[in-house]
Amino acid sequence: MMTETITLTTDMMLVLAILVLTILLFVTEVVRVDVAAMLIMVIVGLLGLIPTQELLNGFSSNAVIAIIAVMIMGAGLDKAGIMSKLAQFILKVSGQTEKRVLPMIFGTIAISSSFMQNVAAAALFLPVVNQISARTHIPLSRLLMPMGFGTLLGGTLTLVGCSSLIILNDLIISTNSALPPGVTPMQPFTLFAPTPIGLALVSVGLIYFLVAGRWILPSLKTLATRSITPVDYFRQRYGVEGKVFELLVTPNSPLSGKPILAYEEPLYHSAVIVALLKGKHLRISPARDVILEPGDGFAMIGDETAITEFAHQFHLLIRPQIGIFTEILIPTQAGVSEVVIPNNSQLIGYSLLDLRMRKTYGLTVLEAYRHHEVILKGLRDLVLQSGDTLLVHSTWEDLAALKDNKNFVTVTLHAQDKEQRTHKMGWAIGFLMLSLGLILFTETRLAIAFLIGALGMIISGVITIDEGYKRVSWQTVFLLAGLIPLGQAVEATGTAAWLAQQALNGIGEMPVWVLQTALAILATVFTQLMSNVGTTVLLVPLAVNIAIQSHADPAMFALTIALATSNSFMLPTHQVNALLMGPGGYRVADYLRAGSLMTILFLIVLITMINMVF
Repeated sequence: MMTETITLTTDMMLVLAILVLTILLFVTEVVRVDVAAMLIMVIVGLLGLIPTQELLNGFSSNAVIAIIAVMIMGAGLDKAGIMSKLAQFILKVSGQTEKRVLPMIFGTIAISSSFMQNVAAAALFLPVVNQISARTHIPLSRLLMPMGFGTLLGGTLTLVGCSSLIILNDLIISTNSALPPGVTPMQPFTLFAPTPIGLALVSVGLIYFLVAGRWILPSLKTLATRSITPVDYFRQRYGVEGKVFELLVTPNSPLSGKPILAYEEPLYHSAVIVALLKGKHLRISPARDVILEPGDGFAMIGDETAITEFAHQFHLLIRPQIGIFTEILIPTQAGVSEVVIPNNSQLIGYSLLDLRMRKTYGLTVLEAYRHHEVILKGLRDLVLQSGDTLLVHSTWEDLAALKDNKNFVTVTLHAQDKEQRTHKMGWAIGFLMLSLGLILFTETRLAIAFLIGALGMIISGVITIDEGYKRVSWQTVFLLAGLIPLGQAVEATGTAAWLAQQALNGIGEMPVWVLQTALAILATVFTQLMSNVGTTVLLVPLAVNIAIQSHADPAMFALTIALATSNSFMLPTHQVNALLMGPGGYRVADYLRAGSLMTILFLIVLITMINMVF
């Protein structure tokens, strides 16, 4: 170990204070993580902890540009219909049993996730797995968690599989500039450097679910496993059978001026009002306290004899055929489907009343699903949270408009809701292969190679530039760009070296693998509480300095941190887990049960493989 004692300076104390502030902001989420990162960047600049001209370098860094390009390319692959082809392929090859379907989903999502952002891959595969669940009758809850874990594990296969690995080379280059004299600079990792480790992790994850899946995966009923018609929905919800009738309130009806509840009570639950036309406003699932006036029309589902007698008794006019409500009740025009509120949605914190979902998006919210709880009452005042699942009625045209809206993830797909450019599939695959070829066989930097692929997809018409902009997670971009200056300050001021020395003085002489394991556990804990990018930026400089002072390979320690940030299985705090929690109907206990052992297996395989490979 190094014997020279590092003295704590004023700049180091300032950096330590900023580190504590960063962790507090991320854990408490007083402000969004991207806003917190920008705030930290400004504070670092104001305190002069790094040169002013370097403060905004994060926005032009190799990592940020690579992330933007990878997101655009992922959107292009989706637009070209490759994801739909994958769903068809999985069904064709795997058959109908869970033991065959699960490995195909797990392996396919792991490979896909190795070349696109984890949460983007999960969002793209969510409707695919939903279709598979509907066709095979396998509960969605037994497929989505393995898919989510496979997404996280697949992110360890390549250097562009997750944000923490994308930023790793930038952190290495930054750290090299502050290495002590005599220490050999670290070499940046190649695209497939982590692949052997990632393959081992993916294999163990798949075996884990095949062996223990029957005990750790819940079999839950979720809101919807397929697209259903409004009539189907109301039959399921209220237990009524029969046909749909359109009735009109007449001036001489004794029920005129009374609420909907008064219309349903005489039928003793053998019929229910499912839609209402009041003035020019057409609505589905109207509240039971809405007053009906002469001229108001409503659609009622139930027993034909009971409804006919009811209409005659209360002087209501039955129209000979459905006319006004055709658009909202026939399955070719509209239906009931699921949408999820992702973690970066701008709708979080607003109530459904504030958002005017029907007027703004064409969505009528029928139910909400949060933390294993179905919410039917008080929907108007429901304040949206990350991971909320909404059961909505909409026309297929309105549902299609949500496809590229980052405020929603559509779980249920309809044949008409997804414009695909399958004739561009060859171009999409070609430009993906071009990017990979440039990385593997030339000296082209990662960001430039993927930017060429993204631009190629745009110029060839696979995806438009506006569609590309919409699919970029700007929250991730600003989070990453904002934290890079903090990482530079941690290294440049000597704070990382001081922390490393204190840690080593505290634990004494330890084998290298023990230090690695301790750092991997620390990264695992941090990534449960904050983003994997934040964890990587904060801990890589520390890991490098610990490696230097213990005469270990600093690059190996840095890679350990970057990979360990994918070990996020125990809590639904990771974006992928939060996205799937609602559709899968999972509770925190489900993640703790399935994720605890997976976390331990991840650490064992990671430390073993990284020491074997490096």
